[in-house]
Amino acid sequence: MGILNIDEPRKSLANVKVGQNVRIFNFVNAYGCSIDDNSKIGAFVEIQKGASVGKNCKISSHTFICEGVHIEDNCFIGHGVMFTNDLFPRATNPDGSQQTDADWHMQETFVKKGASIGSNATILCGITIGENALIGAGAMVTKDIPANAVAAGNPAKIIKYLK
Repeated sequence: MGILNIDEPRKSLANVKVGQNVRIFNFVNAYGCSIDDNSKIGAFVEIQKGASVGKNCKISSHTFICEGVHIEDNCFIGHGVMFTNDLFPRATNPDGSQQTDADWHMQETFVKKGASIGSNATILCGITIGENALIGAGAMVTKDIPANAVAAGNPAKIIKYLK
């Protein structure tokens, strides 16, 4: 099935903090991040430095978790979910010189405990998705979503609250 045995980590996971009973499928690119106990990371996921995945999470295939994204315990992230960490990305500075790490400002994003994000959602940086919130498939999340809210659309709007 192509699952990484955490007792024999690959070189590409050498600088990743991995908890107990974590399942990581083939073709995952993870570096400088943390993945806590009992979480499952699907194929073709990228998790960048400084990102964190809590306990008991399921990260579905083809998802991109960039630097500054913090996913708390018991979260579900659907297939192809894209997180961002820069609202105004540029390749070059006004003088034409190529930008470096010093030329941009990373903005953190927080996905609180028990939240679920549907497939192909895009999550803009600098926001918080509240506890047990549910984000619909294909949503474009541009602002904070409160706890227990169901949000969908482009831009995502709250359509109801869970009881």
